[in-house]
Amino acid sequence: MIVIVIMGVIYTLSVTSFNQQKEINDSVTLKNLKTFLTDLEYEKSVRLLCLDECESCDIFIDGEKDSTLEGLLDSSVKVYRYDYYLGLQEIMKDVYFNKENRQENVCFSYKIDKKGVGDQVLVEYKEKVYDFSTYLSGTQVYNSTEDAVDAKAKLIEEVAR
Repeated sequence: MIVIVIMGVIYTLSVTSFNQQKEINDSVTLKNLKTFLTDLEYEKSVRLLCLDECESCDIFIDGEKDSTLEGLLDSSVKVYRYDYYLGLQEIMKDVYFNKENRQENVCFSYKIDKKGVGDQVLVEYKEKVYDFSTYLSGTQVYNSTEDAVDAKAKLIEEVAR
């Protein structure tokens, strides 16, 4: 009888854990990624690291792997930095060396620190552009890179006045 009860408890815990992971995978999008990462508990920083074809992305809390997100992105993602004088500059893909010192290609990476300061990037994915460069507001979404560049230029001109 005790064995059956223990097996029931283990089964319940594993199903609950699986369902929670599925809910997280379904609820995290590029629009709410910054908020999701900021809401995690960490001391220094949290990083999302997507390797190779971006089929899965690992979340690192203070340098240690915490969990994995499935299906957030695919290899069509493009990452840019914006410079007022140079315009939009695509960021070249980096190389990551895992614990076995094996080289892997970085498809996408985003890091945010405890103060809420994250990588200043714009992400183009599925005909939308997500602006992660704002400090005090959520991720802005644009319909094209041209719309994003126009909004950035307008903001800089307003600040310069």
